[in-house]
Amino acid sequence: MKLDKLILAAKKARDQAYAPYSGFSVGAAVLTKSGQVFAGCNVENASLGLTICAERSAVAAAVVGGKKDFEAIAIVANSNKPALPCGACRQVLAEFSPSMKVFVATTRGEQHQFSLSALLPLARQGLFENRDV
Repeated sequence: MKLDKLILAAKKARDQAYAPYSGFSVGAAVLTKSGQVFAGCNVENASLGLTICAERSAVAAAVVGGKKDFEAIAIVANSNKPALPCGACRQVLAEFSPSMKVFVATTRGEQHQFSLSALLPLARQGLFENRDV
C-alpha cells in the first residue's frame, strides 16, 4: 500500500473523532504486513483520563479484525506540526511491532517518518525480562 493511501485512511478517520473538550481531532491508520488497513480516531471523555487516542483505537480495530502484525502507522492531526504518538501509544504499538514505521502528518500535508524504536528505545527491555523468577 502506498503511503498516500495510509495517510488518507488516517485523515478519513480523523473526521470521525469525538473531541468536544480539546477540539484536537486525530486520526490513525495501521498497515498490517498482509496489506490490510485498520483506522481509528481519538474519543474523548469528560474524565480526560478515559480518553482513547487514535493510535490505540486503530490498534484495537486491527486486533478485533484478527491482525497483530503491523508494518506501519500513519497519524494525522490538524496542527502546526505533525503530532507524535504519546508515551502510552508508543508502548502499545511496541507491544505488537517495535520496529514499525511511524508516519506523522498534518492536514496541510507536512509529513515526517520515524521508526518506533527511535521514538521508544529499549521498549522490549522492561522489568519482566530482567527478573529472576
